[in-house]
Amino acid sequence: QKIECTMTPKRKEKFDYEFGGPVGALATMVFLPIVTLLLTYWASVGRVDFEQILPDDASITCTSDGRSVSILSKFISSDPPSCSTNVGSVSILRKLINSDVLCPSCTDYPMLYTCATVILLWFLFQVILERILPCALVQGAPLPDGSGKRLSYRINGHLIFWVTLLLVDVAWPQWIDIQTGNDVKSVLVFGRAPMTWLYDHYSTLAFATIIWTIVLSTYLYIKSFGKGLLLAVGGNSGNPFYDYFLGRELNPRWGSFDWKEFCELRPGLIGWMLLNLAMMSKQYERLGYVTGSMILINIFQGLYVWDALYQERAILTTMDITTDGFGFMLVFGDLAWVPFTYSLQARYLVDHDPMLQWSSLAAIMGVNMIGYSIFRGANGQKDAFRRDPNDTSVSHLTFLQTKRGTKLLTSGWWGMARKINYTGDWVMGLSWCMLCGFESIVPYYYSIYFAILLVHRSIRDDHMCQEKYGDDWDKYKSIVPYRFIPGII
Repeated sequence: QKIECTMTPKRKEKFDYEFGGPVGALATMVFLPIVTLLLTYWASVGRVDFEQILPDDASITCTSDGRSVSILSKFISSDPPSCSTNVGSVSILRKLINSDVLCPSCTDYPMLYTCATVILLWFLFQVILERILPCALVQGAPLPDGSGKRLSYRINGHLIFWVTLLLVDVAWPQWIDIQTGNDVKSVLVFGRAPMTWLYDHYSTLAFATIIWTIVLSTYLYIKSFGKGLLLAVGGNSGNPFYDYFLGRELNPRWGSFDWKEFCELRPGLIGWMLLNLAMMSKQYERLGYVTGSMILINIFQGLYVWDALYQERAILTTMDITTDGFGFMLVFGDLAWVPFTYSLQARYLVDHDPMLQWSSLAAIMGVNMIGYSIFRGANGQKDAFRRDPNDTSVSHLTFLQTKRGTKLLTSGWWGMARKINYTGDWVMGLSWCMLCGFESIVPYYYSIYFAILLVHRSIRDDHMCQEKYGDDWDKYKSIVPYRFIPGII
């Protein structure tokens, strides 16, 4: 819901790499899955813990005193000893596979298979709902090939959101045995889904989802070499690692089914909310009650997910849809990173709830309301102006008329800062972290990561808008000089 600028799809003589180029893209693809699995583990233990990544017998022996220490201690200690490993690289790899942190259930094939099946069925379930439920057919932004063509999108994410919650709450199928006289009959009944199962197999589900994102990314990369496809500028460098990461094809489709628009909101966002509900169910199962922090994290993040799906058509003009290809970056982010790292606070609260007082909860509610007001107010104002600049709600706003014919708002929310919506988004995220107290940095990963992400996105925005608007963009920046916070930055 964030970025507005597009680029003309033509190759440049010198390619402008992002994300550190091919090396950075490859490193990101290696480390993001590892970070995801580490975060799911750290949320369960409530702290940053590297010692359990490898089994206890994966050690090194120090030549000076003969003592044995963890392999990781050699790398993370400020004064690492001079040591030699008692295991070779092949043995270390084998031990990593046996690790429940980086390869959960890899030695329990039936459970790994079950979780992989659940993830695939969840994806297919969302596809079916997208295909059969009523929708609004909405035209997207003009394609950046200069043809003026617009793609049509099925907008029904908001309906899918409520249908999914309804089915999970009252329509989960199960067979039960009923005694009728001397006979026992198996009867199909419907009720609430066993949500705590998602908590019990959280890490394995994350691992299975990561595998699915690799499979899907590989298919999309191969598919992008078909004839007559519109390629994304950013993912058409000629370097396979970089293009695999960014995505070569701009709008991969099967008929009217748009892979990118579908994955942007449906499986990951709704899956995130279901994981939160699973954590709340588990806390109730353990404690017999649900804490204020757990209730509020479900409300805050549930509102965030609902808002995104209610405003689904707004994503059609974002950078993800109009500019970026659909490669590993978006596939992994949409399907694995969002549901399994954004649900981190709820997972943490199951076992490490700080039991905040009502006054603290009220203050955090205030922080969230401020963030949501900025986020929704700014985005709503922008969308209303795009639809009809003469509407009474936005007709009073001033703007800069560009040579391209478009208008850049210079008053209202957008006169305060060029990325004021990012500021509101980050403040909301900070309130989620605050619900976990201050005893561990683990729940605060989100506010740290999101700050870095939004700064990087704003830099990409600025670069692309500079190319799009030229001197008009310089003039706009002189009128609205601040990026995030009026008068500060």
